[in-house]
Amino acid sequence: PKQEKNFGLSGLLAKETRMWQGIELKFTEPPEGRLPTLRWRLYEFKGEEQTATLHLHRCSCYVFGRDRSLNKFPGFVPTDHPSCSKQHAVIQYRLKEEDDGMGGVKTSVRPYVMDLQSTNGVKLNGERIEDMRYYELKEKDVVRFGNSSREYVLLHEGSLESGRGDDTP
Repeated sequence: PKQEKNFGLSGLLAKETRMWQGIELKFTEPPEGRLPTLRWRLYEFKGEEQTATLHLHRCSCYVFGRDRSLNKFPGFVPTDHPSCSKQHAVIQYRLKEEDDGMGGVKTSVRPYVMDLQSTNGVKLNGERIEDMRYYELKEKDVVRFGNSSREYVLLHEGSLESGRGDDTP
């Protein structure tokens, strides 16, 4: 018997758009993805000790995880804790449009975090976030990946000088 043609969705095209040097990424950069306009930094702490400073303004997205095959990915940040997934989470900069209060639109590029269906989750300020959903990050937010004791605090270059506590440049 002749096989029927199937014109249904196969997912192959979507998979192809998520490829980077033969490695399938668990996310696709959204159309509103942009390079950040502020020099954001992620300060890594283990307990009270600051262990690293990650400069998060050179790429439009950063993938956190244990997948060492992504070492050459421009925005790869290794998280070596065993409770972290190969591709655990992504911090993505996105263009955000807001009403300026005068009938116009104000735009800004904001950082967002998304859990890439990791086994042990992502915590934002102590609360576990949903998988595959973007959460806007604000200045002084604390992010944790899996069951790692490392905490990451988000600040930008104007944070320390301004002392305002908001995220206005």
